Amino acid sequence: MSDTTLEPDAPDTGSMPEDWSLRPWALAVLLGIAALGVHLASDSADDEPWRMALTAFFFFGGGVLAFTLDRDYLIPPAIFAGLSGLVMAGIAWRATSASDYYSDEAFWVAAGALAVTLSLPLFQSGFHHKRFKTSYADTHYFVWTDAICGAGALAFTGLSWAVIAMLAELFELLQITLLSDLLNQEWFGWVFSGVAFGAALGVLRNQLKILSTLKSVVLLVLSLLAIPLAIALVLFLLAMIVSGPDVLWEATRSATPVLLACAVGAFVLTNAVIRDDDADMSGSKILRWAALVLALCILPLTVFAAVSVGARIAQHGLSPERIWALVSIGVATAFGIAYFAAVVRGRMAGWRDALRRSNLHLAVIVTGIALLLAMPVFDFAAISTRDQLSRLKSNVVSAEDFDFSALRWDFGEAGRTALNQLAKSEDDAVAKGAKTALAEEYRQYRHVSEDKDEKQERLANLRIDFDNPALAERLEYHVGGSRWMCSDACVALDTGRVERGHRIALIQGRHVSFVVLDPAKPLPGEEQQDEVFIDEVESAEAEEAGEVTATSQVEIREYRGRQIYVDGKPVGDPFD
Repeated sequence: MSDTTLEPDAPDTGSMPEDWSLRPWALAVLLGIAALGVHLASDSADDEPWRMALTAFFFFGGGVLAFTLDRDYLIPPAIFAGLSGLVMAGIAWRATSASDYYSDEAFWVAAGALAVTLSLPLFQSGFHHKRFKTSYADTHYFVWTDAICGAGALAFTGLSWAVIAMLAELFELLQITLLSDLLNQEWFGWVFSGVAFGAALGVLRNQLKILSTLKSVVLLVLSLLAIPLAIALVLFLLAMIVSGPDVLWEATRSATPVLLACAVGAFVLTNAVIRDDDADMSGSKILRWAALVLALCILPLTVFAAVSVGARIAQHGLSPERIWALVSIGVATAFGIAYFAAVVRGRMAGWRDALRRSNLHLAVIVTGIALLLAMPVFDFAAISTRDQLSRLKSNVVSAEDFDFSALRWDFGEAGRTALNQLAKSEDDAVAKGAKTALAEEYRQYRHVSEDKDEKQERLANLRIDFDNPALAERLEYHVGGSRWMCSDACVALDTGRVERGHRIALIQGRHVSFVVLDPAKPLPGEEQQDEVFIDEVESAEAEEAGEVTATSQVEIREYRGRQIYVDGKPVGDPFD
């Protein structure tokens, strides 16, 4: 394609897609075959490793090839797609065959998918040839146009399903059920989706000028959000300075993801404003200042997130999930440091160019880290187990508060091996806790509130209006360990015996929930532990209903009403 056909911000590289009239047909056939392969490989009741490996190969290999294939550029995309498919196939095989030996298989797959996703625009921009001399404009172009093409093709696939469903209903009016029968076949759904997605992707990748224009429009629209987000983050950080960060440490369950989400938003909107180069940026000084503010805010947000998760680790020790959270925060902090350094070193004139260069370097580094973490190199479960045992042995956490069930279910084989050792401990409390956890047949979640004041507050909100000490003890046990029961004033009534125990009505505000508890069964941690059945049988809430308070009179009354029956069976709710 000649240079005269290119938009100013469209790259001119050897991997740039040319106008290929057969591209929609080629990608439709390619992804149709890949989708059929995914169906045939995964069409089994058992998640066998070889089946999951083939599924991942067809899915990722076919997808990567669809985004890189060109009429005169076949071999390199085929090799890259094959390698991507093989990497994901290996990760899928390992994750599936791991069974319960490990505990963080989903994170391996996520890390591998991230590595493949990040490597796609790097390959398209020629990084395998140019290394760090790769044009940032090329990489930036492919990042956004791939996202636009993928979103557009996905939207077209959804619309295609709506059309074919409508046509199926139309032909059924004539007693022609061919389309309806096909829609009920799983293989047809996969193939149809693959063909529709491939055809749409092929059409979009042929429209170079339109893609460049769409990219500019998308970035322009996104950049409008930079101003309110920059103002909000500045106000947030100022409020933090005034009030102190203690509120974050008290909310360690939610602070970290919220802070990271804001940091990611600042990263995306910063790049939406600065674009490929200064010439392509908006001339608005307000937008440029907003981008500068957002770039500077990323570092403090990620630091606060790191301290937040650090506070949680200090409280409860390491777990595989927390180590993955640390890795995520480490990557986000690296971006924050790079952006802050780009602003400081680049000064007002050159900070944007420095930031663009750091984007390319960090993308390569993150791709490598993600691929490394997806490989069988680190065992986060073993690392976490050693940390938890160290906390127990050094009395940082007592045997009473130690979560033995977590070792049994959340730390893989390393945790169970540690439990077998703890079961032989000379400390009776430790040995008892380990043996109880090893005997569990299902995951026992701790019913001990992490905040004792919060637990006491919920118990203080509870009013028990029945006389059954054993049942009351069991109810208090569950209320104390729950974060949704009795957060406000609530009243408990015993509605009587049911199949699995006593059905307790919990009335809180206008909301009524029913739980089934059996006082004859021992609580977790006691000898001969048995299942504790707790189930929200039903709930009812109405605006006209009464709202319970600590002094409300609550009672159960007989109710008689009328209801519609069909063939002797009730239909709908009672009325009158």
